[in-house]
Amino acid sequence: MAKASHIPSRVVIIGGGPAGLTAAYQLSKKSVDSLVLEKDYILGGISRTENYKGYHFDIGGHRFFTKVKVVKDMWHEVLPEGDFIKRRRLSRIFYNKKFFYYPLRPFNALFGLGLWSSFVILCSYIYAHWFPSLPEDNFERWVSNRFGKRLYNTFFKTYTEKVWGIPGDQISAEWAAQRIKGLSLLVALKNALMTQPAQGSSVVTTLIDSFYYPKRGPGMMWDAVAGRVTTMGGEITLGAEVEKIRWTSGKVQAVEAHVNGNPETHEGDHFISTMPIRELIAKLDPPPPSEIQAAAKSLQYRDFLTVALILTRKDLFPDNWVYIHDPEVLVGRIQNFKNWSPDMVPDNDYTCLGLEYFCFEGDGLWSMSDQELIELGKKEIEILGFAERSEIVDGHVVRMPKAYPVYDNQYQKALATIKQFLIQVPNLQLVGRNGMHRYNNQDHSMLTAMLAVENIFGAQHDLWAVNAEQEYHEEMTDRDAQLSEKIAALASTQPLVPSQLESFSRAEAGILRTFSRMDKLGFATAIGSVSGMAIFLMTMWLVIQGGDLVGPHLQLLNQFFLGYTVTIQGAFVGMAYSFSWGFLWGWIFAYFRNFFMGLVVYRLKKRIEMISFNDFLDHY
Repeated sequence: MAKASHIPSRVVIIGGGPAGLTAAYQLSKKSVDSLVLEKDYILGGISRTENYKGYHFDIGGHRFFTKVKVVKDMWHEVLPEGDFIKRRRLSRIFYNKKFFYYPLRPFNALFGLGLWSSFVILCSYIYAHWFPSLPEDNFERWVSNRFGKRLYNTFFKTYTEKVWGIPGDQISAEWAAQRIKGLSLLVALKNALMTQPAQGSSVVTTLIDSFYYPKRGPGMMWDAVAGRVTTMGGEITLGAEVEKIRWTSGKVQAVEAHVNGNPETHEGDHFISTMPIRELIAKLDPPPPSEIQAAAKSLQYRDFLTVALILTRKDLFPDNWVYIHDPEVLVGRIQNFKNWSPDMVPDNDYTCLGLEYFCFEGDGLWSMSDQELIELGKKEIEILGFAERSEIVDGHVVRMPKAYPVYDNQYQKALATIKQFLIQVPNLQLVGRNGMHRYNNQDHSMLTAMLAVENIFGAQHDLWAVNAEQEYHEEMTDRDAQLSEKIAALASTQPLVPSQLESFSRAEAGILRTFSRMDKLGFATAIGSVSGMAIFLMTMWLVIQGGDLVGPHLQLLNQFFLGYTVTIQGAFVGMAYSFSWGFLWGWIFAYFRNFFMGLVVYRLKKRIEMISFNDFLDHY
């Protein structure tokens, strides 16, 4: 973007969600006139808070967590400490009529699944490390290679397919890398056994166990931001449906909108859009080339329903939310809003649950009437055993179209085509989740909006590069270098987009995937656990069998495991010894496997001068 030669007289912002309101707030602080056009009558986008008879509920539940200081500072600047409270996270998986902690807690999983199922899961994990499924090009294979196929079928398959409406083997592996960044079976185990690091340190986003939250929901934050914008002279118009975006090659000239049925035209120097890209391209006047329209039409979205149920029970479960992995019901997740903040309900003797259904606009779920959805919610709450139908006294339905951008096998090509086209319209910037078709958190949306404002004043930030890689690369001044650190911090808490091995032949890329680094500690832990559990189960079986022939079968282990006997006490002794030896040999195997496979990787990469010998040493 060319450097601005003057302060802009007016900026038109399409959309009143986190990105649009953040842009308006930053412009107002710089004394720039801004206009926000929001088609709904509630601000906040998907981060809004609904109010039904004094009961507040979110559209999905939104934690406030970030490593980016400018974003965090804005949150605390807008809401005072008493209104912006710190909350502990508790979210569990409901599977087979039992609760399982997520993040994983070993003993809870062990006793919930049973010894045999836990043993099979560990064996499946080992098998996945020895014989990974290739190519790793879909969600099912990506998760199975890191957790094992058995755990995937137990805890990932049903819920994920509810969310996206398609089988796991048809979901892009990129989505898995984004939403489960850095997480594996070992990381989850380590998280369960060790104290979580502070918010400013390295932490897998999926495992964050505390967060900030406005006491009456995220909409409280965005209402407060809107209040500050209007106080400083900015304009916010609700019920403003954008009909046309008038443009010529080189610039957008104006936006035409209908406000309560009345047509309005709004001109500006700069325009910021948070509306879905598919709608943005469709509203350009004159229409763009046919290939651009086709690319935009190919972008897909997943839609969302919340059925809020009010119950005459003070306590149901302590979780903020629960993942429902039961295939018997359609609900995918249940929020307990009182556990997010006690101020979300007007009467502490009542509870408000948010049953979340994932669907496509126009399908069977979406087409059901509000009353039919409330009845469905009552039925499924009873099936799950959380409450009796007679305890539910009221309900309310909220529909959120285009809640999630879909990462299918053609979206990247479509985005590349659209981005190339938009280069010729430099005074139009796209920000936010739907504005960029990027399934990221609200701090990402906010930061892209902040950078868009900086661009209006002459900066040259590539908004599409924010979080596209782990670092943000550009030619930087000293001031930009400080901002780059903030963007790098953002990347560390955002979903990671995997890179493509385009410089290699298909055969070489396959070899690199096959010989990827094995997690030594994770593999050793799995081998030790399986070995220890095998000795324990065999010993206990012999103890239960009893008789004169029991002794000779395993008694010889006493020669190697000091103190081992075929007794209940001996079973635990043998388990401890077997775990230790299994762990040791597993670690040694993984170490030398990584070393020799590292030689193969090094030789391949050396051919195209991609790494140094130090990189090779880091590999193992």
